[in-house]
Formats: sequence, C-alpha cells, structure tokens
Amino acid sequence: MADTQTLTPREAFEMLLAGNQRFVTGAPHHPNQDAARRSEVVPAQNPFAVLFGCSDSRLAAEIIFDRGLGDLFVVRTAGHVQGPEVLGSIEYGVSVLGAPLVVVLGHDACGAVAATRAAVENGTTAGGYVRDVIERVTPSVLAARAAGHTEDEHFIAEHIRHTIDLLLDRSRVLAQAVEAGRVAVAGLSYRLADGTARLVTTRGLKVPADAVS
Repeated sequence: MADTQTLTPREAFEMLLAGNQRFVTGAPHHPNQDAARRSEVVPAQNPFAVLFGCSDSRLAAEIIFDRGLGDLFVVRTAGHVQGPEVLGSIEYGVSVLGAPLVVVLGHDACGAVAATRAAVENGTTAGGYVRDVIERVTPSVLAARAAGHTEDEHFIAEHIRHTIDLLLDRSRVLAQAVEAGRVAVAGLSYRLADGTARLVTTRGLKVPADAVS
C-alpha cells in the first residue's frame, strides 16, 4: 500500500490523471482490486486523494480514475454542494488519513447545474430538498451569467471554482494544509462522452498554464 506520507501533492495528482488516461484509452490496469488488496487494507486505510464529486451515477470515481480499494476517499453529493458533513469528511481525509490531494470533480450535463439555470432563467423551481441543492448552486450560475457565459462547460467550470473557493474559505484545516504545502486542491471537469477529466483550476499545485482548460 502506497504511503501517502511520502507522496507529494503533485505525485498524487499525476497518479490520478494517469489512471484517467488508462480509462480513456480503454486500457485500465484495475489496480488494488483483488483479494490480496482487500486483506491489505483491513487494518487501516491510506488513500492518496480525497475526491469530492457529484453524485451522478456516471461518475464512479474508482472506475474513471482506474483505482481500487483504499486509494480514494470519496465524498459525493448532487452538484457537489457542501454542508458540515461534507467539510468534516474532507477534513478527516486530509488531517486524519493524511491524503495529500483534494479533488473537486464536476462534469458536463450536470442535472443540478441545469436545474439551477432553469430556476434562475425561468423561475422554475423544485420541491423538497432538491430546492436546497439548487439554492447552493445558484451563486455559481449567477457568477457565470455575470461573466457573460452561455455554454454549459463554462457554467460547470465556474461551479467547480466556486466549490473550491468555498471549501478553502469554510475549512481552516484545509486552508492551512494548502498554505503549508502539504496538500493541494485541484478542480477537474469530467466529460461524459470521452471519459476525460480536464483540469479547471488548482490551489497549491503548480502546473503548466496550458494544462488548465
């Protein structure tokens, strides 16, 4: 089992992207998915990344990043909206489990973003707690509209950036870990058709300028 204490945020990020590339090309390795790995992680978990993503059924993290048991500490909500339980889970992954990377994973054709755009543009609303999801996505949609964006990909990217800003603003534990250089945060946008996870923004992770879409 890889020791997260020896992985840098950049190394963890490269491991994640390498797995996604294998998935995209149809050549997955299916690492850490056998009985031996199952036994290995019984005493403790040692994930190399915390992944906070949308609950969409097409975003199964261990599949699209070609990882296995004990590799990813996954937190998912519709539209990757966050509350105290999400913040606590992410802080646990960083401060207790020692993961050096936090990833916010959005995707195209996101139902939560689409519903929020409809609510903002047409006054369409939803009942129950779905309305709460829409309310939490609304600031991202308003920001994208204010910037003059009209394409779905720009609304998704804005929501990913807004989610990261909120995480770092609300979680002092995460913000301090990023400031210390022990943890990095990356925002990725997943494309359903081709399976690629493209970089939208980072905090505490140096990447070439042309790597950000």
